[in-house]
Amino acid sequence: DHADEAASTREVIYRRYSRLLKEHENLPDLILMDGAKIQIDACIDVLQNQLGLNIPVAGMVKNEHHKTADLMTETGEKIGLNPKSEGFYLLQRIQDEVHRFAIAFHRQVHSKNSLSSRLERIKGVGPKTRTKLLRNFGSLKRLSEASVEELTGLGIPQKTAQTIKISLAKENET
Repeated sequence: DHADEAASTREVIYRRYSRLLKEHENLPDLILMDGAKIQIDACIDVLQNQLGLNIPVAGMVKNEHHKTADLMTETGEKIGLNPKSEGFYLLQRIQDEVHRFAIAFHRQVHSKNSLSSRLERIKGVGPKTRTKLLRNFGSLKRLSEASVEELTGLGIPQKTAQTIKISLAKENET
């Protein structure tokens, strides 16, 4: 849905550039969006209307094979790229890195949600303990490898720590 795409883009742009402004960090000379007109328009809207910034924005447009093909300007004009040029190669690498980062982020979120839902099923593990475990261990693998002593060292009662270890061991068997 384009509305969700635009809303997501607006949220990300607002968070990123409002933080840069608050922290008095350097702003970029150009923002490259992984997408076309919808993402460009959403980005410009936030930059200009919410943050008072005038940073040029361009979009990396993909072809039917989902590969970088063109660069789109703020006006919607497509700039064809020579696929053998260094500029094209650079844009392709940028877009590949964006996708790699996004995929890794989504996997990390899914992994944490998976761990969180497993912890919710363990008797004695409430929201505070769950948050503590997620922050300290971050993954099911690391939590499963932790000793009861490591868990109690976080302030988790001995009985709850033992229940966590037993529950995770049983789940890992299945």
